Amino acid sequence: MTTEFEAGVFLVDKPVGASSFYMVRKVRNALGMKKVGHAGTLDPFATGLLIICAGRPATKIISQIQDGEKEYLATICLGRETTTLDPEGDITAIKPVGPLSESVVEECLQKFRGEIQQIPPIYSALKHKGKPLYHYARKGISISKPPRTITIHTLERVDPIGVLDDDFCSLHIRVVCSKGTYIRTLGADIGKELGCGGYLTALRRVRSGCFHVDNSVDGSLLQKEGARERLLGKVLSVPDVLNLLQ
Repeated sequence: MTTEFEAGVFLVDKPVGASSFYMVRKVRNALGMKKVGHAGTLDPFATGLLIICAGRPATKIISQIQDGEKEYLATICLGRETTTLDPEGDITAIKPVGPLSESVVEECLQKFRGEIQQIPPIYSALKHKGKPLYHYARKGISISKPPRTITIHTLERVDPIGVLDDDFCSLHIRVVCSKGTYIRTLGADIGKELGCGGYLTALRRVRSGCFHVDNSVDGSLLQKEGARERLLGKVLSVPDVLNLLQ
């Protein structure tokens, strides 16, 4: 007999290539319910923690879940720029990388720590006249939004320390930031500051507030038999989540 389920929160490790809405749909199908939403979009090229809320009591607290700081691991390809600031776009510029010494890279990263102003990318889900910015961007219409104040709590290099150049042009970083931060924009801005440009080739969200990807359900398994059981085996109740958020 199917176990009755009314509401809960699920931590899902989104695989690369899947959209956030696709994962929501998989959870919706597995649970057999309509009221399902996520607490913070991940782009299709990104992986990691996607918090999915099912049932009205859970979807009502999405905004509270989203308020926490986020932690990411990201890879920046230096010397290249794309239209979308990620691998999904077309390359618009190619420049020599370096050499860039460890001290030059550290000096650059220091400029982005703390409270900074960030312009949202034109390929984003931010709304303009009721439609997301990417709707306009895909039609060749660039809608600019004013800069927003964000906070970068931690920004550090996590790759083997060494000189960056045309032969070794991937910069791996760990970022802990406030909500509303676009890591794609951060990666592109770091590339510009280094003088060679850059775009994000990989992004993984490992934490959102007090929720960590280590405690998540493997999203690639939600397409297979037994998805409902996998989800319900790790469901967080709404009262438990509210206690964690206090």
